[in-house]
Amino acid sequence: MRAALLAGYGSLVISEVHRPEPGDGQVLVRVRAASLNAVDWYGFSGRPYAARVIMGLRAPKSRELGSDFAGIVEAVGAGVDDLAPGDEVYGCDSAAFAEYVVADDAVDRKPVALSLTDAAAVPLAGLTALQGLRDHGSLEPGQRVLVNGASGGVGTFAVQVARALGADVDAVCSTRNVAQARELGADRVFDYTREDFARSGGRYDVLFDNAGNRSWASMRRVLEPHGTVVLVGGQRNKRVLGPLGHIARIKLASKLGSRRAVFFIAKPNRTDLATLRRLIDEGQLKPVVEQCYELAQIAEAMGPMGEGHARAKTVVTM
Repeated sequence: MRAALLAGYGSLVISEVHRPEPGDGQVLVRVRAASLNAVDWYGFSGRPYAARVIMGLRAPKSRELGSDFAGIVEAVGAGVDDLAPGDEVYGCDSAAFAEYVVADDAVDRKPVALSLTDAAAVPLAGLTALQGLRDHGSLEPGQRVLVNGASGGVGTFAVQVARALGADVDAVCSTRNVAQARELGADRVFDYTREDFARSGGRYDVLFDNAGNRSWASMRRVLEPHGTVVLVGGQRNKRVLGPLGHIARIKLASKLGSRRAVFFIAKPNRTDLATLRRLIDEGQLKPVVEQCYELAQIAEAMGPMGEGHARAKTVVTM
């Protein structure tokens, strides 16, 4: 099969490799589409440099990339009785930038309402929004949410997930994404080039920080006394620490007072993929795809990820 492999930091090549086989409890999926996430760009670029202690100092320890996929079940391992060859599925696992991927727990039937291409745009970004708001933000119906960074994959899902969980949602984004944020369900949209949300007088129970560009003081100003900042993303132009510096500063500053800041990394699993599927098929959630590339163009697709100004998801088809 063909797979996109790292030849070194900043270099991807399409290579012929052996097709994997499913083990016990695993599912072999013929990938029709995959999508790009921030974690893929970090692995591709080798940034932030501090993370190379884990990724590999001079060269990547692993050549494989990719997490999100959608496709058709080719084979199942022993113990898998709820999926069968021919089923259309979507999910999250490593080495997804390939024509076949072996998936463990985080694979589920794709939403009926979506094509395989659109379904590939959902998993990691959708799970991040869902787990961030529901589990780490402890969001309840009737509360108010501000999504700082309401564009891109995670941001577009966060606006919709907050609405689906019964919250009132405001959003922060650039001028070109204001209309999109409104269409996705935001009540008020702050164009950060013209208006500072920290001076709006609004108060929120949860601030979903997907941009990583504001100080604790500015975020605290709009939080209710027991409000929560959910730290998700950050600026990628800091070569040494990336978003890690911002996360550390906010976590430290939040130690004083009743307001809190939490950071998490999404945990892919079938139960939450099923929740996303239900929300999509009920019409409460939809992926927004900005660009679509073929596998041979994946290096080109990866380039704009470093700028951190994506309007929506980028999908790669096989």
